[in-house]
Amino acid sequence: MFEFVRTHKRVMQFVLVLLIFPSFVFFGIQGYTSFKESGNQPVANVDGQTITQAEWDAAHRNQVERARRQMPQLDAKLFDAPEVKRETLDALIRERVMFAAARKLHLTTTDERLQRLFVSDPQYAGLRNADGSVNKGVLASQGLSSEQFAQQLRQELTLRQVVLGLAGSAFAPPAVAEAALDAYFQQREIQALRFNAKDYLTTVQPTDAQIEAFYQDPANKALLTATESASIEYAVLDLDAVKKDMRVSEEELRKYYDENAARYTSPQERRASHILVKADTSAPAAEREKARAKAQALLDSVRKAPATFAELAKKNSDDPGSASKGGDLDFFGRGAMVKPFEDSVFALKPGEISDLVETDFGYHIIRLDQVRGGEKKPFDAVRTEVEDEVRRQLAQRKYAESAEQFSNLVYEQPDSLAPAVGKFKLELRKADVQRQPSPTASGVLASPKFLDALFSADSLANKRNTEAVETGPNQMVSGRILSYTPAHQRPLAEVRTLIRDRLAAQQAAAMARQEGEKRLSEAKAGSELALPAAQVVSRARAGDWPPSLVDAVLRADASSLPVWLGVPTGADGFAVVKVNKVLGRDPAVGNAKQLQGQYNQAWAAAEAQAYYAALQRRFKVEVTGATAVPQAADE
Repeated sequence: MFEFVRTHKRVMQFVLVLLIFPSFVFFGIQGYTSFKESGNQPVANVDGQTITQAEWDAAHRNQVERARRQMPQLDAKLFDAPEVKRETLDALIRERVMFAAARKLHLTTTDERLQRLFVSDPQYAGLRNADGSVNKGVLASQGLSSEQFAQQLRQELTLRQVVLGLAGSAFAPPAVAEAALDAYFQQREIQALRFNAKDYLTTVQPTDAQIEAFYQDPANKALLTATESASIEYAVLDLDAVKKDMRVSEEELRKYYDENAARYTSPQERRASHILVKADTSAPAAEREKARAKAQALLDSVRKAPATFAELAKKNSDDPGSASKGGDLDFFGRGAMVKPFEDSVFALKPGEISDLVETDFGYHIIRLDQVRGGEKKPFDAVRTEVEDEVRRQLAQRKYAESAEQFSNLVYEQPDSLAPAVGKFKLELRKADVQRQPSPTASGVLASPKFLDALFSADSLANKRNTEAVETGPNQMVSGRILSYTPAHQRPLAEVRTLIRDRLAAQQAAAMARQEGEKRLSEAKAGSELALPAAQVVSRARAGDWPPSLVDAVLRADASSLPVWLGVPTGADGFAVVKVNKVLGRDPAVGNAKQLQGQYNQAWAAAEAQAYYAALQRRFKVEVTGATAVPQAADE
């Protein structure tokens, strides 16, 4: 409901980037000093250090690959927009500015603070084991060692310090906040009469002369120009193409099945109950010894009368989550409990009771109740899955060799794709493409890199095979032009209907505005104007009115009411508005305390933005290659 945040989302994005944007988003652990690269075109300069085109390209590719890992179905073309690429450069510049500021201010992060934040910050929960240590398996899946992660985290925290002191302590005085919020979320009672352009469409009829003038007007050239296009044939080499002819013996399949038995075995889960006698690790030794003695007494009782376990848990366990259920923890697998507890549970047999188990929480008495899972699936049940995996692995190993042969074939025999198609048993496909990817294009036909190769000067002039273009992981494509149509202005006969509809809409909107302005002048002169019923509008409740009208209503000088306004509503037409009353803050926007907090965030964002602007001036930020863009995202 806080429209201010939505309206000023760029400001809010800025402060979020400065406060939580990881410093290793683009460059991993390379660090500030490794950014230098000679022999490359500079695109920006910060504190005397250049940012090169290669660094920008690498940053953008890293961003795309990270997004692909997190959201495999994401359309990578979204990242090829110039504004997105410029945001990558802006983020790169921000990071470089923060490095320079951290160095000048002698900021650093101690080992103690690093460890404290890692074990307490929720954003790192997925990287922690139950005992608080680093989950090396998760890091390995991201291509990181624990040492590399620690270095990256230290770098991130150091950069946060540059602005955190300012943004984290920003405070808007309550009186200022209240005045601003009252003004922004004010309600006004209005009566508004619409003059809809669509109601005038039947009264307009663009002439042939007007259509011809529109067609000849250079300002309309982009609308009427057909982009360059071509009919092509192409062939794609990917893992599926390499894999389809792979043959694997029964012996190899069974060997893989036996060597990877864990993959085809359902995880074992165990159901246990426990009694906890709480004893914090920071408690005095005497207190911990007292807790241990209590736990030992309970264990002795349980061993004498195992059937009383649940009753004793209800009365004595310090674990509120399980005590009421007789200590029952339900089923869990490995990795769900702290290691001493887990080791004990998985060493027991059903019905057995453990000795005292000490963890950071205190002393546990554990009973194993049930075991399930752990069964290995029969080979015949997973044969198809095993064969597919083995063939995929073999194809991955063979792909590099096949890709080299494919590249050589399309280059050495440039007048035809047939040799490559025949050797690898590929499908020779045909398509009509445009110079820029079509909104409906998919696969390799959506790759700007492939289209660049197709529409290169050599490809167009000689209609030869393109080089083998890598358009994705384990995927290459080569194509050739069959016929080419250059960019051209479409014939008038082809675009006449388009122009007529565009002119009719413009003329109808102009007529609606003309009629609206006439009626507005009459109303201001004292003539009666039949208006619909009054309604209340605010930025939080705009109804079906366009934002431009609501904004005009709330900006209008209300020192003398009523106020008459004429508001153009774009292609929709025109509106005559009478502002009758000024009301208080719209209650729909939330409670005052919540709004105060959100306004403080906006205030902090503004201060952080101003501070960053000052840092840019201090470190002499200069963008020298703003028109350059990184290479396509699917490289």
